[in-house]
Amino acid sequence: MRRGKTVHKQQYAVVILTALLLIFGVSTTIAAPLVPIPSVNVGVEAANNPKDVALSLQILLTLTILSLAPSILIMMTSFIRIIVVLSFLRSALATQQMPPNQVLIGLALFLTFFTMSPYLDQANQNGLQPYLNGAITQEAAITESLKPMREFMFKQTRENDLALFVNLSEAPRPNSPDDVATTTLIPAFVISELKTAFQIGFMIYIPFIVIDMVVASTLMSMGMMMVPPVMISLPFKILLFILVDGWHLIIKSLIDSFH
Repeated sequence: MRRGKTVHKQQYAVVILTALLLIFGVSTTIAAPLVPIPSVNVGVEAANNPKDVALSLQILLTLTILSLAPSILIMMTSFIRIIVVLSFLRSALATQQMPPNQVLIGLALFLTFFTMSPYLDQANQNGLQPYLNGAITQEAAITESLKPMREFMFKQTRENDLALFVNLSEAPRPNSPDDVATTTLIPAFVISELKTAFQIGFMIYIPFIVIDMVVASTLMSMGMMMVPPVMISLPFKILLFILVDGWHLIIKSLIDSFH
């Protein structure tokens, strides 16, 4: 009896396995033609003429510029001054990571778009759109797009900073702003922006330093030398910043500094 039962179980198992194989086999044979798998080939071949070499170099240069585009654009806009001033403000308040870095960077980016919108519109109208419509060449589009950005950088760059890089480049004395190379203008603009941002940061620090000194001297006179002054002064700093509507004053001063 036991042998008969085991034989029947083995027969049932064989039948079930055969049915499953048939089902999956039919389904795969039916579905295979409906889902074609593409063949992707990536290879490196020898260049047969100079045009192939030039095209490869253009592709390499384009990829390099695209990877560095965010940094290049940041160095040519108002982002430097805004993010440095906001960082000084957070340090003066001694709130550590409040507001978080993501909030400060996001605010700096939107303020940058706000201040740079007139110049970006000019670059779009005079350079990008005519190039997309086929009215001008690529070189002319780059030149026309750089003109408003150079105008903005010249407005914010100090003469002594610009003279420094002109002398370091050993280029002839420029007779007009058009004679100054963009590679000379950008570093002069960056150090000018850093100096302006540090000046604004110094003015921001003064009222908060006064609060720290008052709190520290009060604690010393009360004999509470073990209490960290920063812990006591932080609420007063935040209260002062709220009472004077600090965010409004900081943002207004930043925007007005570019005019």
